[in-house]
Amino acid sequence: MSQENRGYKRKNYFIKKEFQFKFIIKFCLVLLAGIVFSTALVFLFSQGTLTSSFDNSRLIIKSTGDAIMPTLIITNLVTLGIIVLAAIGVTLFVSHRIAGPMYRFEQDIKRIAKGDLCIRINLRQKDQFSEMAKSFNEMSSSLHKKVSEIDSIIDNLLTPGEKIKTIEDYEKKALELKEIINRNFSL
Repeated sequence: MSQENRGYKRKNYFIKKEFQFKFIIKFCLVLLAGIVFSTALVFLFSQGTLTSSFDNSRLIIKSTGDAIMPTLIITNLVTLGIIVLAAIGVTLFVSHRIAGPMYRFEQDIKRIAKGDLCIRINLRQKDQFSEMAKSFNEMSSSLHKKVSEIDSIIDNLLTPGEKIKTIEDYEKKALELKEIINRNFSL
């Protein structure tokens, strides 16, 4: 089975480490800000109420905010830890789905920039950029075809043994080539 048929499979989840690390850190900071904000809201809204509790057989009456704050903090820290671990996994997976195809595009575009117009970008079928890869492959194929046509025409412009003797001959051949290029490319 060819690589094109089975798709491209990546095994390294850290492709663009800096991008993915910043993405995860920002996501976790947003989670932390949400927990701090919700804790502060619960504390503020419970300040005007009293709570009674028993501690060592003694009845204690406190502000509800003061009474629930230790439990609220511990609960939020445990929740934050669990959510951060889940968030790291999810953001790593999601950022991998973005960074992976971007990395493939970068590598293949560099090869095309070096003149390899036969390159085909192969992504996994479910990657976010698979349609863009298809369009890019069509563009690359079209460019390769047009460059091949122009190369063939240039080879045929001068018949074997023909020499350009005058400026007029040179200008005539240059105009022919310019017409061919203009017909094949929208310049």
